[in-house]
Amino acid sequence: MVTAAENRPPSALTGMVIIGLLFFIFGFVTWLNATLIPYLELTCDLKHEWQAYLVTFAFYISYFVMALPSSYILGKTRLKKGMMLGLWVMAVGALLFLPAALTRTYGLFLLGLFVCGAGLALLQTASNPYVIILGKPESAARRVSIMGICNKLAGALSPLILGAVVLGNYDELTASLGAMTELERVAALNALSAKAVLPYAIMAGSLFLLGLLVWFSALPDLDDPPMLSDGPVGSFRKSIFSFPHLWFGVLALFFYVGVEVVAIDTITKYGVSDVVGLGMEQARRFPTYSMFALMIGYLMGIAAIPRLVSQQKALALCAAAGFVFVLCAILVPGPWSIWFIVLLSLAHALMWPAIFPLAIFGLGRFTKTGSALLIMAIAGGAILPLVYSLLSVNMGFGPRMAYLIALPGYLIIGWFALSGHKAGMPRSIYNA
Repeated sequence: MVTAAENRPPSALTGMVIIGLLFFIFGFVTWLNATLIPYLELTCDLKHEWQAYLVTFAFYISYFVMALPSSYILGKTRLKKGMMLGLWVMAVGALLFLPAALTRTYGLFLLGLFVCGAGLALLQTASNPYVIILGKPESAARRVSIMGICNKLAGALSPLILGAVVLGNYDELTASLGAMTELERVAALNALSAKAVLPYAIMAGSLFLLGLLVWFSALPDLDDPPMLSDGPVGSFRKSIFSFPHLWFGVLALFFYVGVEVVAIDTITKYGVSDVVGLGMEQARRFPTYSMFALMIGYLMGIAAIPRLVSQQKALALCAAAGFVFVLCAILVPGPWSIWFIVLLSLAHALMWPAIFPLAIFGLGRFTKTGSALLIMAIAGGAILPLVYSLLSVNMGFGPRMAYLIALPGYLIIGWFALSGHKAGMPRSIYNA
């Protein structure tokens, strides 16, 4: 096995730039869905709103499918080639958007999203260890912070860029479709669909070239992610089922990802709903506002944890804030309520950084399996947006009251922060 010390890159700055690009890609691709939902609903002439939320289902369910296979694949390819492979799989997913856009075939769009998500799951599994080994261990937190900012910045830019290309005349087009003949309607929707060809062709080419850049870079070619040694518990427990705090963490992470995706990927359609009454030109900017709220929360966490507050208490406070913001979104007048949906992202910013380490603590030799289970929990982003849509339309809650789906999630996350993360652990570890 090649260790980080034996194969350290000659330039840590070069390595940071490359990994920073990868984290930028993570954010850019992940948060395109907020724009794709209204775009594909109109382009593919979907008859039911829940069908539009298959966008998030196809993308996030790939994490559930790919979590365990990613570990196996990386065991065969080593990490550097695994990153290249992940980027190329994403390029294939982007290429699938070309025939999908030219034929307006919704199933092909969904397949492209699934393939992009699968490549992204592999890429994230392979690239995260490099953040740790690209420098001294004591400065790893700083590097993680830089990568997080790259990720959130890309997430803020992606809906603006894609939205400007594919949703630029959305309001005018939707207003005029009713007066068109069937032939004119088909031609207009074909023209709208074709707008996706160029950006996704550019994306596919960029992903392919970035894969080559990674392969020919000076990054160390590790054959396995750095593993934690046996902790205070993992050394004597016999199976992954011996760690109830991990399973509670999986549940908390499932709901965290679910409510985060609901907050960002539904906000555009909520903005144009009768409750808020914005035009698409204004509404399509709100995912970007949400991403800036995430970045603000992320920076607040860097400054406050652990100097001012522990990660457990920070997680509990964030869960309480999310609960309150949902109630405010439901109770305040319509045009103002959308800003409380934006504030949900502020509450979400510290949830992943807190849930993941609390859930994985003490697993020892079961760390790799625990990590895979937590990655599988990202499937919450596939399920909860569909539930939101079913509540909103099929069950008559409406787009505002459907946000009630987030409240049980915040209760579970808050319970995990206060108590669940200690379940099954020796009392000598958690005395608080």
